[in-house]
Amino acid sequence: MLSFTESQDRLIHQTLKQFWGFDDFRSSQKNIILSVINGKDTLALLPTGGGKSLCYQLPAIVLEGTCIVISPLLALMRDQIDSLQGLGIEAELLSSELDEFEEESVYNRCKDGLIKILYISPERLQNQLFLRNIQEINISFIAVDEAHCISEWGSDFRPSYQNIKKFRQEFKNVPCLALTATATNKVVEEISIRLGLHDPQIYKQSFKRDNLNIILENTSNKYNRILEFLRQNPVSGIIYTRTRREAEELTLFLKNNRFQNVDFFHAGLTPNEKEKLQKKWIASQFHVLVSTNAFGMGIDKDNVGFVIHLSPSSTIENYYQEIGRAGRNGNEALVLMLWNEQELTNIDNTFQNQIPNKSEYQKILTYLYSIFQVADSDLPERTFQLDINRIKNLTKLSTAKIKNILTFLNNQELIYYKNNISASTIQSFIQSDELEQLAPSDAYFMELLFRNLPGLAIQKVYFSDLAFCKKNGFDISNFKERLKQMQKSGHLEYLDGSQHSIKFLKPRNDRHLFGEYWILFNNIQKNKLRKWEENKFFIQDPDFCKMKLILSYFGERDVENCGKCSICRKRTNSKRNLSSDIAQQLSNRPMSLNEMAANLNFYSKESISETLIFLLDIGKVRMLNYKTYMLNQ
Repeated sequence: MLSFTESQDRLIHQTLKQFWGFDDFRSSQKNIILSVINGKDTLALLPTGGGKSLCYQLPAIVLEGTCIVISPLLALMRDQIDSLQGLGIEAELLSSELDEFEEESVYNRCKDGLIKILYISPERLQNQLFLRNIQEINISFIAVDEAHCISEWGSDFRPSYQNIKKFRQEFKNVPCLALTATATNKVVEEISIRLGLHDPQIYKQSFKRDNLNIILENTSNKYNRILEFLRQNPVSGIIYTRTRREAEELTLFLKNNRFQNVDFFHAGLTPNEKEKLQKKWIASQFHVLVSTNAFGMGIDKDNVGFVIHLSPSSTIENYYQEIGRAGRNGNEALVLMLWNEQELTNIDNTFQNQIPNKSEYQKILTYLYSIFQVADSDLPERTFQLDINRIKNLTKLSTAKIKNILTFLNNQELIYYKNNISASTIQSFIQSDELEQLAPSDAYFMELLFRNLPGLAIQKVYFSDLAFCKKNGFDISNFKERLKQMQKSGHLEYLDGSQHSIKFLKPRNDRHLFGEYWILFNNIQKNKLRKWEENKFFIQDPDFCKMKLILSYFGERDVENCGKCSICRKRTNSKRNLSSDIAQQLSNRPMSLNEMAANLNFYSKESISETLIFLLDIGKVRMLNYKTYMLNQ
């Protein structure tokens, strides 16, 4: 007969194989999962690519009841739900976008034991409806994702994470699993205390990635360097850019230079476009995505051969997470960051220009609430279309400062701020049997909407403006203008999915907005600047191994140099070493410069060309023809 431990081991391996198709676990996944199954509070620090989500998804299937996953990342939660449902695992998300009927349906399915994983934001823990319903749900355990958000030492701090400890006191026998990918020792200690973890089992995996070759190059000619790199490395990879415009322009440049299997990806794409690109990228062996940091969350592709940063990330944490998407299959992978001094100065200025002072902060908030006529203590029910240019014109302040504050308010769940493309919505305030009361042209238009949008008579419906106009022969600009006119007349409410929108989630409270929230906002901005200064040192430092600097940042001491990064190679790769490598290549057979550059991809093509000229001058190498080099015997 199997022992209890052996039966658990067998069960989790069978579950892993049945749902995910894997034969074995990565690193410390197995120990973390067994700790959760055995009802122990657990803290897991797993770097990007370490398989954090499996550590709560698998025990959620095995254990009886519903696992509550607390996470601040709405997009990631949606991605994971789609993935889980594709595997046949019941998972749902409670978000501010659901109406009362949809929420009630989720709660009832949890009470019936049909949902294994329920994702919520930390702000949900203060929702009275949630707190009432949760008492009737059998909770298997609580998983806190992005647990570093509970720490005031990071730029991702969320005050709502402080509510988790109080929430847990209501369920004292329910274990908690805290997960994070990027946390210093100080933050790990703070997570344990602030979550109230009882004698936690701590699993901390080293941040060292032996197969990553970290190359930083100071260059102004970035596009040509990327072109050269892609010619030398025909594999799938990601090129990160800071802006959507850069992603689109670099993609066009590469396509114009005969790289057709390249696409851009950013938050401005429609959900359908994003899904198609993700599927294409995951399925392909030779596909490159040029993307803002919108790409990567929850995307697990094991054969990523490189990650390039057209410009530096804002923090070492972000940089480490992004390069961690390369080489997950254990093969050697290149991560290349391109930078120059002028660019660092520009980023310095960008940070300064996007941070409002206290009077600017108050001005933007005052105008934001005034535009939508929200008085103190008011909480409007409807969602509003948001025109940032209007706030910009009223305040005479930059778009960057306005968006910074909107993002902050969204992170604190004071508002829901939608800044990406989505389906449009219409809600009718007119019943189909009331059309005769309208003007003939309005009645005809409303009848057309009722005919083409099933369900509009009884609820808000989601639809595509473009598809509607194609089907009915409308000019899309005229169609949208007509809907806005109908809205002004009070016949319907229309939200254009291609525009930004805002919904107020808490009553206006100027004392809090200009008091405690200003202090929090100001601290977050100071943390941003501090982390950028730390990152600048990492980029500019000419002496220390780059992997060693990353490990030191995350609290790992007494580590050896990686021997692979641009600093380590600089120490060993003198002209003599490069000469030896070229000679070794040519000892096999004559080669062109491009062939040597492809084989010696840790060196720039320019360096190889210069060394070949040197070897030609000293007579060690000769040219077989105008393109091919060979050793002189």
